[in-house]
Amino acid sequence: MKSNLDLNQTPLVLIWEVTRACDLACFHCRASAQPCRNPLELSTEEGKKLIDDIEQLDPPIFIFTGGDPLKRPDIYELVAYAAAKSLHPAMTPSATPLLNRDSLTALKQAGLKRLALSLDGATPAQHDSFRGVSGSFARTLDAIFWANEIGLPVQVNTTVSRRNIGDLEDILSVIRSFRIVMWSLFFMVPTGRAEAADLPSAQEFESAFARIYKLAAHVPFKVKTTEAQHYRRYVLEQRRHARPEQTFASGIPGILSINEGRGFMFVSHTGEVQPSGFLPLSAGNVRQASVKDIYRNSELFRRLRDTSNLQGKCGDCEFREICGGSRARAYAMTGDPFAEDPSCAYIPKSANAKTGIKMYEHSKLSVLS
Repeated sequence: MKSNLDLNQTPLVLIWEVTRACDLACFHCRASAQPCRNPLELSTEEGKKLIDDIEQLDPPIFIFTGGDPLKRPDIYELVAYAAAKSLHPAMTPSATPLLNRDSLTALKQAGLKRLALSLDGATPAQHDSFRGVSGSFARTLDAIFWANEIGLPVQVNTTVSRRNIGDLEDILSVIRSFRIVMWSLFFMVPTGRAEAADLPSAQEFESAFARIYKLAAHVPFKVKTTEAQHYRRYVLEQRRHARPEQTFASGIPGILSINEGRGFMFVSHTGEVQPSGFLPLSAGNVRQASVKDIYRNSELFRRLRDTSNLQGKCGDCEFREICGGSRARAYAMTGDPFAEDPSCAYIPKSANAKTGIKMYEHSKLSVLS
């Protein structure tokens, strides 16, 4: 990882959605994936040209995602091509019969550096209800076992919704049995097939943060959150409380202030470049422009990197530079990517001050009347 990464010039994470084809039917799928591939997907040659462009941008983390990347017959060729460009490719395949010991071995031989698998429940019934296909839980655990066996690093992703927010400890008890390098907790965004009714409340987010913070202190692997930018604020508050003599003026050591368009970039199956897969606004297409130019110069990405554009309490918040709120969730809930994140319970100090002034003025008026 580059310690001096300039997020205005280079994203930390670049994700390419190689296809939207998938044999699962996940209730929260942002892509509303279908079994068949789209004929307008980037071709093998277009994919290689994209990888050439990504090499010029040189992101530390490059991920093949879907849909299910294994639905593309050329995925092994594309992984090998990315590995030859020293992009250290990772992948998020679906737990279907396409994911087996042979396909994992082939991916590792092609140069895959990390496998990311989803586990959304501690039992087959709970996880399979997320994924819409019976047997997904067992296939996921089999795949983790096989990856451990062949020495392929594994990351486990968990989508956090109202359906499982109370079960994080139980899910952790399952993955503790394996060798994993990271547990990534993705707090759902109501887009695609995901519905707002499954979105936890702001207070449920805050309560989950407290539990995650405690759990992270007692596991041998990294724990991170996605689309929960305000977890950084929670961590910073905890560290300030534990070490009041330190100011943490520059933020949280070892954690970059990533957000949609700021350190994060997504390329769709048809080449549309977006700030993330959960913020479906296009800044251009790789068939007409390079990802390097789009990331650095497009109006959308530049505006998203400027926190002065944030509105509501996100714009007033003293943590806006290290957090900034989920731009994807703001867009999904309001139609405005710069609106305040509705899933944050924190009240900025400036807002508290304004409330105090209003109450004081009101009390003066009451006395005068």
